[in-house]
Amino acid sequence: MGIEERVLDLIKAPILALGYSDVAVSYKKEMGTFYLRVMIDKEEVISLEEIITVNDLISPLLDKADLIQNEYVLDVTSFGAEKPIKLGELEKYVGKYVHFHLSHPLKGENILEGDLDEVNSDIVKLSFRVKTRLVKVEIPRKDIDDARLAIKF
Repeated sequence: MGIEERVLDLIKAPILALGYSDVAVSYKKEMGTFYLRVMIDKEEVISLEEIITVNDLISPLLDKADLIQNEYVLDVTSFGAEKPIKLGELEKYVGKYVHFHLSHPLKGENILEGDLDEVNSDIVKLSFRVKTRLVKVEIPRKDIDDARLAIKF
């Protein structure tokens, strides 16, 4: 088991107990410094105070467990504006601007971004613009292999 998995095993339950819905961990070396990033998520917007609370909760746990031998920077953050969407939870994001990666291209495209209009058990309806024209498509739900929120420009 790698560092990321061991850290996640240590901190996931205490973070979820605070009411968060998801936790992810990454451990990477960037420009000579190791970073342990802990990303948290919940339905509501996450405040800076909540980030500090989670940091203060897990920092002593990490120190006591001593899972990482290198010096590192602990960075607690939210998933952000382009957070991943669990495919089983697409219904929660109706009305949001989303990015889909498709396993089977639709009209020659395997990446689509647009407004999520409707979700049912088999079909997802998406609206997006091609120049000035509004295009509405139905995508077989089984063909979506990755989804995330996107920023509309």
